Amino acid sequence: MSPRAARIGDLWLAYRLRWKRRRFLWRIWRKRRQITLVHDQTGNIGTDAILLFACMRNEMLRLPAFLDHYRKLGVTHFLIVDNASDDGTAAYLDAQPDVSRWATAHSYRLSRFGMDWVGWLLWRYGHGHWCLTVDADELLVYPRSDTRDLRDLTTWLDQQNRPSFGAMMLDMYPQGPLSATTYVPGDDPIAALPWFDADNYRHQTHPYYGNLWIQGGVRERMFFAQTPERAPTLNKTPLVKWHWRYAYVSSTHQMLPPALHDTFDFTHHSIASGALLHTKFLPDIAAKSAEELRRKEHFQNSERYQDYHRRLAADLSLWHEGSIRYQGPDQLVERGLMSKGSWL
Repeated sequence: MSPRAARIGDLWLAYRLRWKRRRFLWRIWRKRRQITLVHDQTGNIGTDAILLFACMRNEMLRLPAFLDHYRKLGVTHFLIVDNASDDGTAAYLDAQPDVSRWATAHSYRLSRFGMDWVGWLLWRYGHGHWCLTVDADELLVYPRSDTRDLRDLTTWLDQQNRPSFGAMMLDMYPQGPLSATTYVPGDDPIAALPWFDADNYRHQTHPYYGNLWIQGGVRERMFFAQTPERAPTLNKTPLVKWHWRYAYVSSTHQMLPPALHDTFDFTHHSIASGALLHTKFLPDIAAKSAEELRRKEHFQNSERYQDYHRRLAADLSLWHEGSIRYQGPDQLVERGLMSKGSWL
């Protein structure tokens, strides 16, 4: 391809992505009426508040530890969309002084897996704030997160003129059958799920969005070994200094404008990044997978994901001889699963 043709191609892609972002923003605006504000504490949001946004359903098992983890990191307000929970999640959230809750019974799948609803809250409340967008089973860690909070990190990101911070999803799991794990709400989920895969990851440039596309880990090893190209995407951009013009594309895997997800450098480790410790494999995994098979709200009715949930609904062990026990954020830096860049 000639340089001129390449430039034309780049301009055409930039034009298409710009219009795609505008369509997402229009979609977010249209879907805003699907969620209803039930518990409003947004008047307590200060000008320098660090905000967390999430969409969840039936997460009472994880909620106490989830809120505790992010409060300790420095989140000052939680904006939560509750998708028809019936396990006490709603009442628990409404009892929290730093949580505002929206409710909806609309389709999770048809809302782009909750991103339309969360996108509206980001548009309405996130502008000008550092915003974390995570799932209830994701716990953010980053270099020195055991001693430096999000205020320290975001102040440094502001100084570096970096409006976003990436994190690789790291699946955590127990040793032995999933059903044998002992866990009660409020316990440290990483104490119950202390193991992870350390070496079986790969990355490439996404052919359309241009971000680093990471795959691998235990879910590929266990469920997608024959079709690794279909393994779950592990790269995310959960922490962003939000502007109302921004939009997430697919969960927090990609976002627009595309410069915002330029958040990884696993070759030279020049860009600071974190990890999302994924607590999916707590003892409720079998029941949740069985429910998803019934509701068909968490996947696009593809046979491969139905088979994935069927296998999760069975009693299996994810541990193998190559599993590594988690020892803290410094360990993930040493193993190249996250980077400190010039941070600290």
